[in-house]
Amino acid sequence: MDWLINLFVNTESVAHIALLYAIVIAVGVLLGKIKVGGISLGVTFVLFAGIVAGHIGLTAPMNILTFLQDFGLILFVFMIGLQVGPGFFESFRKGGVTLNLLSTATILLNIAVMFACYFIFFDTSNPVNLPMMVGTLYGAVTNTPGLGAATEALDSVFPKGEAPQIASGYACAYPLGVLGIIGATILIRYICHVRLDKEEEQLNKDAEEDAHVKPHNMHLRVTNSYLAGRTIGQIHDFLNRDFVCSRVLHEGHVSIPNSKTKLELGDLVFIVCAEADAEAIIAFIGPEEQVEWEKQDEPMVSKRVIVTRPSINGKTLGQMHFSTVYGVNVTRVTRQGMDLFANPHLALQVGDRVMVVGPENLVNRVSSVLGNSIKRLESPNIATIFIGIIVGILFGSLPLAVPGMPMPLKLGIAGGPLVIAILIGRYGYKVHLVTYTTTSANTMLREIGLVLFLASVGIKAGEGFLETVVQGDGLKYVYTGFLITVIPILIIGPIARMKFKFNYFTIMGMIAGTYTDPPALAYANQSCSKEAPAVGYSTVYPLSMFLRIFTAQLIILLCCGI
Repeated sequence: MDWLINLFVNTESVAHIALLYAIVIAVGVLLGKIKVGGISLGVTFVLFAGIVAGHIGLTAPMNILTFLQDFGLILFVFMIGLQVGPGFFESFRKGGVTLNLLSTATILLNIAVMFACYFIFFDTSNPVNLPMMVGTLYGAVTNTPGLGAATEALDSVFPKGEAPQIASGYACAYPLGVLGIIGATILIRYICHVRLDKEEEQLNKDAEEDAHVKPHNMHLRVTNSYLAGRTIGQIHDFLNRDFVCSRVLHEGHVSIPNSKTKLELGDLVFIVCAEADAEAIIAFIGPEEQVEWEKQDEPMVSKRVIVTRPSINGKTLGQMHFSTVYGVNVTRVTRQGMDLFANPHLALQVGDRVMVVGPENLVNRVSSVLGNSIKRLESPNIATIFIGIIVGILFGSLPLAVPGMPMPLKLGIAGGPLVIAILIGRYGYKVHLVTYTTTSANTMLREIGLVLFLASVGIKAGEGFLETVVQGDGLKYVYTGFLITVIPILIIGPIARMKFKFNYFTIMGMIAGTYTDPPALAYANQSCSKEAPAVGYSTVYPLSMFLRIFTAQLIILLCCGI
């Protein structure tokens, strides 16, 4: 039995370290799946499992814990950046600007309430209290990357090995943080006298009006005498609206048209356009009719082709010349589950699913040009990830001199990789980097990084956790964390509803995204049959995540580095 005892006692052993992390992560993930009142703490329970392990003496060398903590954080934030990058800048369009401003105001209020609680409830002469309140802040807003950024910043401010273990404050505030977000969101409903059925009706009306991107199919007969002998290109220029004519039935013969194809009276055409433009196109070309294209003389096929060839990444549909060179038409592009109208300026990305219409042999030819290889798509682009991490670490290490700060500001190993990942996710194709990863691959790498980080932080904090909670200020961290959670929501939520007239479900998603809290999003999705909560969440999530990480370091460097 000595070998078994040695496995748990010899902290320098690789087998002991691997076993320790495996136990902490497995136990934490399994316990995190337990739901109380339909709510679970999820993977964050790994932190609590690590605290228990550290408290009972199951630990590892400090340099190993620190390495795995930092590497896990880098991997976690980089995969988040790749995920949100494609939609980061687009999230500021239309109502997204207002939602992001409200989200930013919420984040600033979280910080303001944190400082108010610090000055009211804590001894400001104790240099440990402010860092602990920062940990409480990030537990209250359920943001683990912010905890990582603050921990890293503290290591650069305090002497080696003397930085406060702010994970204790995080752990105290986190459970009520999850409950507080959902509870405050429900309270907004009663403060603003919201009726959920009325909100659903409004979403249906908004969906009918928001038709500028969603593709619309229709079969039209050409009845406008002005169009006789005119080319499709001339009609397109005259209407000044984007549409794709994928098939023409002329005198019993079906053909795949291009911009130089002439239309005649009585021709039947298959048009794909944005829903918002459908009425104007019908009024100009002619009425809708039912056509059974498969019964015509030249059979046409419609096929979804997946872009998997790296050389296509970043090319626009106009640059591909599908109709003139390949004799087919592209009618829509599906990206991340969303159908996009195929306008000539739309840049293709690896992973896009392109609807191609034309004769079967020509469609198959286009398939080979675009790749259409599921196997290739499922292969992770490891090089892009690690190239991005290299650039991110270099960028995060750049010292930025800020007037009034005692030391240069650095984005660090949390902020640097996050910023670079966002930029690569959005513009990587311009430097021939294929950034596509399947959702499962991204989630797997992100979760591995997260559990390594949480386990390391928990094990390091475990030794003094009980003393902090029982004999120290643990209870204060609990109730101040709750105040940090709910006060900003109860201020910004009613403003978003009463002043800016946002739909309640959108507000629910915005709050969940601002707090980067999946349980709150899950609750919002259960309350609504539409996608409004998910839209609100994804609109503010990228900027919120960036600001949470950036402000974590800023608070520590400005207030603790003096």
